[in-house]
Amino acid sequence: MEAYQVGIKAMPFSERPRERMQQEGPQALSSAELIGILLSSGTQNMSAVELGRLIVSHQPEGLAFLKNCSIEELCSIKGVGKAKACQILAAIELGKRISVMDRHQRYKIRNPEDISRLVMEDLRFLQKEKFYILLLNTKHEVLHMEEISVGSLNASIVHPREVFLAAIKKSCSAIILVHNHPSGDPTPSKEDILITKRLIDAGQIIGISVLDHVIIGDSVFSSLRELDACSFN
Repeated sequence: MEAYQVGIKAMPFSERPRERMQQEGPQALSSAELIGILLSSGTQNMSAVELGRLIVSHQPEGLAFLKNCSIEELCSIKGVGKAKACQILAAIELGKRISVMDRHQRYKIRNPEDISRLVMEDLRFLQKEKFYILLLNTKHEVLHMEEISVGSLNASIVHPREVFLAAIKKSCSAIILVHNHPSGDPTPSKEDILITKRLIDAGQIIGISVLDHVIIGDSVFSSLRELDACSFN
């Protein structure tokens, strides 16, 4: 029988995954912390997060191990009983079902207004500048939105390596660059234009088209393609 003496509540308040998720969002948490939240409690000898870390490192493929594992495989990990295994697999199955739904309801990009409708409410009130890429398939349907950097744009934090690594992993055919201006004014800066040109050039080498760069302000946006600021693919 599993013991439950060490749990997330025993951790310092600032380190608790649930509190961090509320303050920073789920994307700020590691895979082990997310699993720790699912488990809620650990065992006599380890916290829920430590148990999550043990699960993630159980197989060489890491987190991918959970994609098709069985209850028996999870229960073979010290500290994981049937109840915990079922909690994890229930979350995995929900993720799979949402993914299937998403494939049938993909958002298609036809123009900059479509981009604005997709991201405006998420980005317009951000207090920090954030840079994202929309990953598209051959039909220009959005496969995923990937956060690349936080902070004022410059060539060191928006590097082609980080941008196109995400695109290659998702096997997308094109990307759209998106970032916000906390000032509310979406007018592109010289740095915005220089970074866009750099990423267009990199995309041409790799074979992934950069279709546009949309800057989000407060209920307004700018499209570098519409402004004819760069030579897009």
